[in-house]
Amino acid sequence: MSPDPSPLGSAAHHVHRVGVVGGGQMGAGIAEVCARAGLDTVVCEADATAARAARERVAVSLERAVQRGKLDRLSAEDALARLLFTGDLDDLADRQLVIEAVVENADVKTEVFTALDKIVEDPEAILASNTSAIPVMRLGMATRRADRVVGLHFFNPVPVLPLVEIVSSLHTTADTAGRAEAFVVGALGKTAIRSQDRSGFVVNALLVPYLLAAVRMAESGYATAADIDAGMVLGCAHPMGPLKLADLIGLDTVAAIAESLYEEFKEPLYAPPPLLQRMVQAGLLGRKTGRGFHMYGRG
Repeated sequence: MSPDPSPLGSAAHHVHRVGVVGGGQMGAGIAEVCARAGLDTVVCEADATAARAARERVAVSLERAVQRGKLDRLSAEDALARLLFTGDLDDLADRQLVIEAVVENADVKTEVFTALDKIVEDPEAILASNTSAIPVMRLGMATRRADRVVGLHFFNPVPVLPLVEIVSSLHTTADTAGRAEAFVVGALGKTAIRSQDRSGFVVNALLVPYLLAAVRMAESGYATAADIDAGMVLGCAHPMGPLKLADLIGLDTVAAIAESLYEEFKEPLYAPPPLLQRMVQAGLLGRKTGRGFHMYGRG
């Protein structure tokens, strides 16, 4: 029996060509860190208009990094030059790693994986999902290469936060997980932690029930949003209160993760509270819409 592959994968499998499906907040951030790491990166959006918006999102983020002294201008220009933005999934055919970062909806993600399985030519290529809570097994089974499907869960804002969760399904091989970790640690310079394929993985399985408890506290009139957040910042030394953090994540994303956790574990405290569901229905999604549990200035 041959020994297990190195936990960081073999040199023969180094990734140089990356694809990202989805150019929203998360997808643009993932694409940016890949380009800043010197990788040839293609970002695929729904159409040409969305692709232009994704390019602008990355350009603004790079300029912000320059203004804050985190990146020199030449490096920012080089990173943008390494990025190709497209509205055609077929442009991902030659990629060695494709990271899906579309909306947190199992049906939509499954469709993307079914399409990528037909398009990506290299049988050794890794197909990864940035899902927060959807089972990696479900996405892998939408392909004919479930052994090459893995979860790579980045955190927002991607250029700033150092963590990536690596999630293996029952089909994901040790080689695939090792190569994914080599990419995260070796190429991107981030820190990886590994999780089993359970809804919420490590971070959200701990974090989201805490956020939901804060929502219920506000919903019941137990305390105001401002006081709940002040309590955790000043009483527990958290850098941000739970409701402000929920606003930053996006209340639609928090609700989607809660629904996934509840579906898997049937634990009542994981179910999204009515107030959270109503806010999502009203389009009050937090920082990205200017209003959630707190108000935010536009532009």
